[in-house]
Amino acid sequence: MTDEVLFRREGVAGIVSLNRPKAIHALTLDMCEAMIAQLAAWVDDDAVKVVLIEHAEGRGFCSGGDINLLRQSALTDGGAAGRRFFHEEYRLNHQLFTYPKPIVAFMDGITMGGGVGISQPARFRVATENTRYAMPETGIGLFPDVGGGWYLSRLDGRVGRFLALTGARFDGAECLWAGLATHYLPSEALAEAKSRIAAGHEAGGVLAALATKAPEPRIAAQAGAIRRHFAFDTLEQVLASLESDDGEWAAKELATLRTKSPQACKVSLRQLEESLALETFAQNMAMEYRIGSRVLVLPDFAEGVRAVIVDKDQNPKWSPAAPEGVTEDMLDAIFAPLSPEEEWKPL
Repeated sequence: MTDEVLFRREGVAGIVSLNRPKAIHALTLDMCEAMIAQLAAWVDDDAVKVVLIEHAEGRGFCSGGDINLLRQSALTDGGAAGRRFFHEEYRLNHQLFTYPKPIVAFMDGITMGGGVGISQPARFRVATENTRYAMPETGIGLFPDVGGGWYLSRLDGRVGRFLALTGARFDGAECLWAGLATHYLPSEALAEAKSRIAAGHEAGGVLAALATKAPEPRIAAQAGAIRRHFAFDTLEQVLASLESDDGEWAAKELATLRTKSPQACKVSLRQLEESLALETFAQNMAMEYRIGSRVLVLPDFAEGVRAVIVDKDQNPKWSPAAPEGVTEDMLDAIFAPLSPEEEWKPL
C-alpha cells in the first residue's frame, strides 16, 4: 500500500485522504490502484454507509494526475506507462461514478484535471472559498479527460465548452453557479460536516444545514457572452466570434485561446460533442482512453509540459501551429477505435 493516500473509518464513513502535499495531492498510479481496492472493499462492508474524499495536510484538493510520469513515458517508452496510468485512473473514475453508496467530495482547494475526475462523480460536491477548479489541459496539449467529456458537455449555456477550451479557473461560488458543486460551505465548517456525516446523519441534510450563501459568481456576468461565442462546433468559428466582439472580456479570452494547442482545442470540442451522443459513462471513458493513448505521444503534449512545467518559459511551439492545420483526418485518427485487446474496459 502507498502512504500517498490514506484510508480510515470514522463512524459510518469510509474516508479517503489524499496525501501528496508537495504535489498538491496529484494522483499517481499507486494512489489510483489503492483507492480502487479500498473502494471495492467498502462496497461489501455494511458498516460503511458513506464515503468521504478529502485531502490531508497542505493545500488541497487535488491538482491533477502525474504529469511528469506521463511526459517521461511519452519521451522514453512510447507512452506505455502513461497508457497504464490512464487505464487505471479511468477505472477509478468509473468506479466512483457507478458507486452504490453516497460519496461526498470536499473540493477545498485546487481541483484540476485528475482532481475533477475524482470529485465530479460524487453525489455531493462541496466547494469552499478555497476552491480553484479548472480543466487546463489544452495548455499542455492534452484534453479534459477523466470524464470531462461527460461532465462538461452537459453543463448549461456552453459553459463546458468555455472551460474545456480556455482552461478558465472557477472559484467555489462559480462552481456552485455552474453546477460543478452541489453545496458551498465555509472551510471552517468542513470538520463539523465530516463529523456529523460520520455520526450517521444524512449527508445532504448536513451539508444543507451548514451551507452558507455563496458570493456572487463573477463569471455569471459573462453568461450571455459565453453562450454566444462558444455556441459553435469548430474552433475557427469560436475564434472568429470572439474576434468580432470588441469588448475587454472577449479580447482576454481570445488572447488566452491563442496560447492553447490548436490540436488539443479541436480534440476537446469533438470530445464534448461526441460524448453527448453516448449513453453510458463507460462509453465516454472508452472514448477518452482512445484519445488519451494517442495524444500522449503526439508532439504537443511533451512540448506543452516542457513549456509550462519543465522549462516554465510559457512559450510552447505547437504542431500544427494554427487551427487550420488540424484536419478532420487527424482528428479521425485520434478518435478511432483501438484493437479489441487495447480498448479500455471498466472494472
